[in-house]
Amino acid sequence: MGLAGRPRPRTASHRPRRQEFDRLRQAPTVQRDRSARPGPKHGPGRYLPLVAGFDVVGLGIPAWFVLRTDGQPRALAGAAVAAMVWSGVRAARGRYAARNPGRPAGAVAAAGDWLLLIGLLAVLWTAADTTVDPAAAVVALVPGLLATAALSGARRIPRPGGRRTVRRVLVVGESAGVERAVRLLSSRSDHAYLVVGVVPVGTASLTCDVPVPGRLASEPADDDASTVLGAAFAYEADLALVVPGPQLAEERLRRLSWGLHDGGLALSVLSHLSEVTERRVRPSSAAGLTLLHIVPPLRHGPQQALKAAVDRTGAALGLIALAPLLVTIALLVRLTSAGPVFHRQIRQGQHNRPFTMWKFRTMVVDAEQHKAQLVASNENDGRMFKMRRDPRVTRVGRLLRRSSLDELPQMFNVLRGDMSLVGPRPPLPDEVSCYDERELRRLAVRPGLTGLWQVSGRSDLSWQETVALDLWYVDNWSVATDMGLMARTLRAVTDGRGAY
Repeated sequence: MGLAGRPRPRTASHRPRRQEFDRLRQAPTVQRDRSARPGPKHGPGRYLPLVAGFDVVGLGIPAWFVLRTDGQPRALAGAAVAAMVWSGVRAARGRYAARNPGRPAGAVAAAGDWLLLIGLLAVLWTAADTTVDPAAAVVALVPGLLATAALSGARRIPRPGGRRTVRRVLVVGESAGVERAVRLLSSRSDHAYLVVGVVPVGTASLTCDVPVPGRLASEPADDDASTVLGAAFAYEADLALVVPGPQLAEERLRRLSWGLHDGGLALSVLSHLSEVTERRVRPSSAAGLTLLHIVPPLRHGPQQALKAAVDRTGAALGLIALAPLLVTIALLVRLTSAGPVFHRQIRQGQHNRPFTMWKFRTMVVDAEQHKAQLVASNENDGRMFKMRRDPRVTRVGRLLRRSSLDELPQMFNVLRGDMSLVGPRPPLPDEVSCYDERELRRLAVRPGLTGLWQVSGRSDLSWQETVALDLWYVDNWSVATDMGLMARTLRAVTDGRGAY
């Protein structure tokens, strides 16, 4: 079944459709995203030496000047090493490649790169046993961060007549698969795909609020490609996203791809795998089959060792740098309410092993005894207990929770190895006792002081949203991801959204 009133050729050749597509594509009223088509590009390739040179010089020279002024030994060598590591970090995180929509940009990206640089230099500093003062080294790197952030911000300024990055998508497939794809693509904004229409297979009704410019018959038909191309013309789609299924598989999908490619429309096929990052997928082919090799999650190896080193080093430096603040908070807690300064609680860690987690006390001393009376007021829809106006929280405790300062003593847990700087939040034993197999996978890695939950809304998230974020992290974490999350944590703590 196709668009009403639009004739479609039923010949074996797709040349008439190609001519029609070319004619409509060249019409002045149709504005398309041509970023996926061959042609001259103005990407970063021609400016790569300039951008990389700016990173090296912009960090190296100020670092050398600060270290030399402070009287640090081997200032030139230290600045040179820092500059080269900085350039390597930027290259490894794709800052010299074409920017992908959804990736952090500007100052946020520069801050994440800078945190990774600090971690790597801390490891080198420990291994080399250098006499350079760590505090002076950190201060020396600040001008480079500011310079990179300024350059990144300038590159984000839109230019007149610049290319659009949004892909206008037409989703094709059976009703259930189409509904799922539309729902997921519409629920998040960290991608470049805008659904403009759907072409379902069969006559089943859809609940998603998306135009349906055409339908495919339940059985293979000669006009499958014509129907999809007609819908693409009508809604100016530049990509057909096909969801395979029993009624759209094997030979039918193959012939549809022929027709769409002959008609000049780009095609993507949706995999049934979800929440697997691009870097873990390795496509290949064998005996005419298209294979997707999925790299297993990081559990051992150099990145795991580097994560442990960054955790211990970061926790130690954090405790030293924040010692005056920790003492001040401890005095406030002790002087404003009766009871101990710290609250110690048994939590479940990696592989469901229990450990004692430390926090500044934010509730009255007998808070646990009153919890049973408040269960009916739980505002979380899952295993966690959360109340926006919990009467057990003290006045100082409310301020500490809002600013997340009550979590700072957990750096002792990170130093002990019970926790990591980044990871899922550690659950209570009674919460874990209700977990199903899917939820237990949250415990495959060390729990963290911060993580995706912290930067994505915290207590405002539903239980299923929290679990989905944690499972994504468990399967796709990397050191670079951790550094980016720590940079985003600073903004989330400042904002305070979802903290109570």
